Amino acid sequence: MKPHLILGLAGVLFLNSNVQAQLKQLNQQQIFGGQPSLTKPMSMVAGWSDNNHYVEVDAKDRKLYAVDLKTGAKTAYTPPPKSNVNVFVKDNDIYIQYGKDEAKRLTNDKDEEKNPLLSPDGKHVGFTRNNDLFSVDTETAKETRYTTDATDVIYNGWSSWVYFEEILGRPTNYRAFWWAPDSRHIAFMRFDDTKVPMFPINGATGQHGYVEKTRYPKAGDPNPEVRVGFVKTSGGPVVWADFNEKDDQYFGTPYWSYDGSSLMVQWMNRGQDNLKFYSVNPATGAKKEMYDEKQSSWVDLDYDGRIEYLQDKKHYILKSDKTGWAHFYLYTLEGKLINPITSGKWQVTDLMHVDEKNKVIYFMARKEASTRTDLYRADYSGKNFKRLTFGDYTHQVQLSPEGSYFITTYSNVATPPKRALLDNTGKIIKELGDSRSADFDQYAFGKTEMISIPTDDGYNLPAVITYPTNFDQNKKYPVVMSIYGGPNAGTVTNTWKGTGNQWWANEGIIQIAVDHRASGQFGKAGVALMHRNLGKWEMKDYTTAARWLKAKPWVDNKKLLITGHSYGGYMTCMALTMGANDFDFGYAGAPVTSWELYDTHYTERFMDTPQENPEGYKNGSVLTYVNNYKGLLRIMHGDMDDNVHMQNTIQLIDKLQNSNKHFELMIYPGGRHGWGGVKSPHDRAERFRFYYQNLLNRPVPEELLK
Repeated sequence: MKPHLILGLAGVLFLNSNVQAQLKQLNQQQIFGGQPSLTKPMSMVAGWSDNNHYVEVDAKDRKLYAVDLKTGAKTAYTPPPKSNVNVFVKDNDIYIQYGKDEAKRLTNDKDEEKNPLLSPDGKHVGFTRNNDLFSVDTETAKETRYTTDATDVIYNGWSSWVYFEEILGRPTNYRAFWWAPDSRHIAFMRFDDTKVPMFPINGATGQHGYVEKTRYPKAGDPNPEVRVGFVKTSGGPVVWADFNEKDDQYFGTPYWSYDGSSLMVQWMNRGQDNLKFYSVNPATGAKKEMYDEKQSSWVDLDYDGRIEYLQDKKHYILKSDKTGWAHFYLYTLEGKLINPITSGKWQVTDLMHVDEKNKVIYFMARKEASTRTDLYRADYSGKNFKRLTFGDYTHQVQLSPEGSYFITTYSNVATPPKRALLDNTGKIIKELGDSRSADFDQYAFGKTEMISIPTDDGYNLPAVITYPTNFDQNKKYPVVMSIYGGPNAGTVTNTWKGTGNQWWANEGIIQIAVDHRASGQFGKAGVALMHRNLGKWEMKDYTTAARWLKAKPWVDNKKLLITGHSYGGYMTCMALTMGANDFDFGYAGAPVTSWELYDTHYTERFMDTPQENPEGYKNGSVLTYVNNYKGLLRIMHGDMDDNVHMQNTIQLIDKLQNSNKHFELMIYPGGRHGWGGVKSPHDRAERFRFYYQNLLNRPVPEELLK
């Protein structure tokens, strides 16, 4: 929808306001308590048991059923035994459990075992202990030790913090080893943190407190030295991949070939503008370059689905955004490009299935609109390209094992989730579910719309806006703008938003989310604009959105609140300083306040080092703009945050105090980069208080504080 149409919508809503006033509104329990409301639950699809049966979790009894595609008949489903093996740690020791059998203890010592991982053949469990790498035989419980040189700064199979956070990912829980598919080798990374500065995180519990010492490299600091090694499952000397650990470099998540004969290792220079793939022989460590990509801004070291090895053992499919848009390419194993499979000014997202027999791929992409995903198919050659999903919806798709059928759960901002079964030509076979409640039309609720906001230099910023219930264009409403703001981290999607936004709609608050030009909505070409100047384009676009809103006759131009967490916290703090003329209130969680305080890999990807780009770091720092601060900013931070250290908030509030600026601060003791559990009610109540006091000018209803 073009921006100039929005006043038309406002008028329509106003004309219908008398009708809406006669309808019932959602109550507190329907919005927050899970009581039936605008939608009803649908059974969850948990996957497929075979190509003709999908697995459903019944919405009522929560049991698994296999559903026949043709007849719809349901039969009780039990996952196959192979997927019913559970390896876990209990009381610092490793146990293995087969089905419902009694768990068998595999280790028995005083030290803690971590990250147990079953080998593909089920005969061994790999794990780390005291930063060294081991395995244990699942039958005999005999241990094999692979490394012996671990210390408090040297880790084998256990990742350094910056790799855990930025490269391998938090879901790994620091695990940095990978079984070969044939179970004959383990590949692992060895980290040496000797030169990485230690950052203290001070815990306040107990009489004397305590200190967590984390080797955390901040922008410009030395990184860990890393080696990639291989060991035979039976034991023996480590074979090291042929890289020099003294080089300033990064290694991404590696990929084993199907037969375990080689490991694809991702290598990147410290400047993160050159990515290479090497095929490494686990027996010798010899490497062979397979791929080389350079970009003038940066190359993303790894993202889901970058490489898909084909079972023909001759090809792989690569995902790259080197043209400015993410697309798939067909390569030989020797690294020769055969052809692009997709192309154009749109983005692929996930490779869903490869039909090697017919040389067809099925994939998700944001082609019809950047705020939606659809399923497509294309031949290896790029021909016979076809969209398989339908309508103006965002689709979440689950393909059958052979790719013959798929189930889509689809919605948009005006349509609650629905579900349908289709074949691989895009033909709808049957509707499987609709979450829309029977009395949907009996409710008055805040309508949500997809809109775009124009910039003065040609961008149409995607946004999703929820109007107050019974919206009246002759009234003026406060606004809450929720943002994140990071590079390639857009949050605006054309999907059903549930009822979580309806409390504030009922209370008369406009809610909006806006994505900036480098959010990923405009491809890597847009994202790359952020190179060496984090903060610049986000703030230009968010202030454009703020001014656009405040120009509307139905917006209270003194009550615009912006809120976000982490990078969104950074943006919120920038809005109340650099953008203080356009924003009135800010609610910031765990903000980065100056980029030299954040880690090497994330920060330098976009900013280079502080030594290389001092002006960029200065211009992107909240601290630079403290003298501009006005309005009211609330900052929240967990005092044990190991990601965005509370040091960021301390430095900001120091500057604010020295400039005699009024602000609010809430520290969450024991909180990490987020906080929950017992702190959640307080966190929620404080946000309610802030919104009611500053946007609605009245006390919080008592029922919200219980």
